[in-house]
Amino acid sequence: MSSIYIHIPFCQCRCSYCDFYSTTQLASRDEYVNALCHELVQRKNELPTTPIQTVYLGGGTPSVLTPKQLDRIFTMLGAHYNLSQLQECTIECNPDDINSVYLSDLKSFPINRISMGIQSFNDDELTLMNRRHTAKQAIQAVHDIVNAGYSNCSIDLIYGLPQQSVETWDLNLKTALSLPIKHLSAYHLTYEKGTKMFGYQQQAVSEEDSCLMFETLHQRTQQAGMEAYEISNFAYPGYRSNHNSRYWQNKPYLGIGAAAHSYNGINKRRWNVADLTKYIVGITQNNANFEEELLDNDDLYNELLLTSLRTKEGVNTALIPPQYQQHFARQSKKYLDKGMLLLQDGWCQLTPKGIFISDGIICDLMV
Repeated sequence: MSSIYIHIPFCQCRCSYCDFYSTTQLASRDEYVNALCHELVQRKNELPTTPIQTVYLGGGTPSVLTPKQLDRIFTMLGAHYNLSQLQECTIECNPDDINSVYLSDLKSFPINRISMGIQSFNDDELTLMNRRHTAKQAIQAVHDIVNAGYSNCSIDLIYGLPQQSVETWDLNLKTALSLPIKHLSAYHLTYEKGTKMFGYQQQAVSEEDSCLMFETLHQRTQQAGMEAYEISNFAYPGYRSNHNSRYWQNKPYLGIGAAAHSYNGINKRRWNVADLTKYIVGITQNNANFEEELLDNDDLYNELLLTSLRTKEGVNTALIPPQYQQHFARQSKKYLDKGMLLLQDGWCQLTPKGIFISDGIICDLMV
């Protein structure tokens, strides 16, 4: 089974921390949706001839699309892809876009999961991030979503904000876990060049506080009954993100839209141009602007580690090709000895001690 990701790059305004491809050119939404529909038709034969398991509308802010625009996308999906066994269909939303009329409109589509970018329940932090909503709006939005019949609600939070205290982060977590959500994604802030937040680097939290925030995140979610099934993702039983899990399992997926990435599940990745105008012109003129990469054996080994070791299960060592087994054994030994990796029943996974420095460990295991 396969998956489809559809990138909606539009935002009402730019968040100060974000370096994802997005644009505030909302007047181009209709034209962009036309291009998305063209691309869905043009690339319908790229996926294996099996039913689509998951669809994910990400961004940007997909909730800035009108019901009419969403209808065109889902009509095209239904006409050209087999959605008979669709298990999960997610749309990302902003809290200030959520209201009873909007939620009622979503009932027309096969959407059964809503992922909301809240980022913080502290109004000062929201202002710093240039978010459009307040903490009160975010809390109300979660309740509105659930009351409208969408039981599978996920939210995003960011920690490690400039001058953020461990106590403030803990309050954010307590608020989040008091709400009727099923899934939580929590990411440590990274200072990306070209973002407004980059200028706040001098006010970054200490490494010690970052570690404490990470530990608090795991303690609070565990106490609430959530499983840490991936480094930044936590879910109540039965509510893992099926779509994102497919990325970590190296399953095939089709990426539609500007800057969207695709993977054929074997050895080829493709990504569309990260430019609204170039994307629209290229697609509508049947001359798509994209790049692609064929992965060699080293790439495939590295990606196996990069994706698998982020998950709770870790990497199945039986999947490591023979020519890399000795390298993996040699490089992993010091982390096994230090209790940062655990090897049992043919699976190698990060321990709680190793998770916080996972990037360094994974890089050390690569070739």
